[in-house]
Amino acid sequence: MVPTSWYLALSAVLFAIGAIGVLVRRNVIIVFMAIELMLNAVNLTFVAFARQFGTVDGQVIVFFVMTVAAAEAAVGLAIIIAAFRNHPTVNADELAVLRW
Repeated sequence: MVPTSWYLALSAVLFAIGAIGVLVRRNVIIVFMAIELMLNAVNLTFVAFARQFGTVDGQVIVFFVMTVAAAEAAVGLAIIIAAFRNHPTVNADELAVLRW
């Protein structure tokens, strides 16, 4: 049986990689993927604690987080595509001003 601390350590590493990806990268698609990685790290933490305590509360929260992440992915990609059509770059620094 794998201890909960290993799951939490893996979740912390994944969250740190996602946070570094958001802070360092300028490509909007990469930043978007880093945010999804951070959401999945939090989901892993919820599932690990739900397993440790023997409840399904964490798994229910994960279901709602995944639903919000799917909606965020659909809306976020639509915004990125619309921005790319008007301004042919996916660099976050150049898209900071929303005037085209």
